[in-house]
Amino acid sequence: MKHFALIGFPLGHSLSASYFAEKFSREGIDAEYSPLAIEQAEEVLPYCSRLSGFNVTIPHKQAIMPLLAEISEEAQAIGAVNCVKVCEDGRLVGYNTDVIGIRKSLEGVELQGRKALVLGTGGASKAVQYVLRKGGADIKVVSRSKGAANLTYEELSEELIRECRLIVNTTPLGMFPKVESAPQLPYSALSSEHTLFDCVYNPRQTKFLQLGAAQGARTIDGLTMFYAQAEASWEIWND
Repeated sequence: MKHFALIGFPLGHSLSASYFAEKFSREGIDAEYSPLAIEQAEEVLPYCSRLSGFNVTIPHKQAIMPLLAEISEEAQAIGAVNCVKVCEDGRLVGYNTDVIGIRKSLEGVELQGRKALVLGTGGASKAVQYVLRKGGADIKVVSRSKGAANLTYEELSEELIRECRLIVNTTPLGMFPKVESAPQLPYSALSSEHTLFDCVYNPRQTKFLQLGAAQGARTIDGLTMFYAQAEASWEIWND
């Protein structure tokens, strides 16, 4: 039996273990996928001798990188890893499958020349920024602190929101169990011309998306991204 895992902290929001358990049962795969709630990325190292691969979630997508023997060219360019393959010789090789899920989620959304806001500066944000820039979008990154991004939430005026027709939430705001939280935006400035994409998938309809939909905005939840990155990880582990 092969063993796989998800590392992060906390992991109460994650559906990865149930997703892979259903996949293994449905497809008759002799494998196991377990959540490993670890506070420091290096704590995964003692487990690697029995793992064939693992996923990486908040807050370890950047912290895991110095521990890896190799990193794919795309993950290196992004600056974040969410999928690690444990090779037979024990080497750890990092990839970013979030980009596959992001591209899938944004199919049909015109990016070229579009002004966009990316909320958050973590690993998911880096993958979103990479995809949007590749698509030709003009992006600004928003954070609680000025040094980490172009803008703070306090600087998000109604005029700026009206100009930026694509807004992507990469923060954990709204994630289970804190489902009533949402990024602080002037939501009244949103319209049917806007598209809101949330990388959070649990719950599927976050407060961020609900507030956008109330203003007529198109909304995209994080479930497509979750499914696509999970399947891409499985392909990497079994290549």
